[in-house]
Amino acid sequence: MLLITLAYLLFLATPIALLFVGSFGESWSNTILPHGFTGRWYLDVAADPSFQRAFLSSIKVVVATCVLNMLIGLPLAYAIYSSARRGVRLAAKVMALLPIAVPDLVLGFGFILVFSSDTAPWLGSTGLLIAAHLILTLPYTVNTVLADMQQLRLHDYEQVAATLSASFWTRLKDIVLPLLGTSMLSSLLIVAALSIGEFQISNLISGFLSRTYPVVLLQAFYGATGFACAATVVLLLLAILASCASSLTAAASSRRA
Repeated sequence: MLLITLAYLLFLATPIALLFVGSFGESWSNTILPHGFTGRWYLDVAADPSFQRAFLSSIKVVVATCVLNMLIGLPLAYAIYSSARRGVRLAAKVMALLPIAVPDLVLGFGFILVFSSDTAPWLGSTGLLIAAHLILTLPYTVNTVLADMQQLRLHDYEQVAATLSASFWTRLKDIVLPLLGTSMLSSLLIVAALSIGEFQISNLISGFLSRTYPVVLLQAFYGATGFACAATVVLLLLAILASCASSLTAAASSRRA
């Protein structure tokens, strides 16, 4: 079992390590390791107009996706949790999980068919890209918050507050939001990590000016390998930072519970 675990970790870590090494290589062609050493690839990535525009586009999409997840995901999770009927709750959970079950490619082609028409000519717009990222990431927010509601037994707290004549808005302000603050932060960090690295649907529906970082990154591999490796390491570090922050906040939430 230990050998299998070590083999898996080696298989997972080797490509990442090679990307990091390649980002500092002067040249890399038909060899296992690159030749030479340089840090200029990172400077080239930072100075490249296409990557600057793509990075800003990705940040814009990530921020908007996180805000919409917070505004839609929390009320949706609360509605599912508060539903008195078990069948309604199950149906809502299934609907919330559908974007995960349906392949990104199918969703992307669906967006192309619907939003390239004369009625809704929004294909290539930033707004449509944000909507697509919202659909892909909303299930993670809903399920993370819903699991925390169940673990914290939120309904019991609300019942006690209701017996003391607390209104819905008072319960929301003084009980629901404070208890779920850490859970929401953890889910939003997961959403940020997923949105930063999302490629398939972004590649299908983004326009030239709304291309995200991963879409532009693919084109970099047709040029200098060191440049592409440096650009990939930047994306990887952003995703790792978001994932680590999410894990830390989730651990803090578990200890608090």
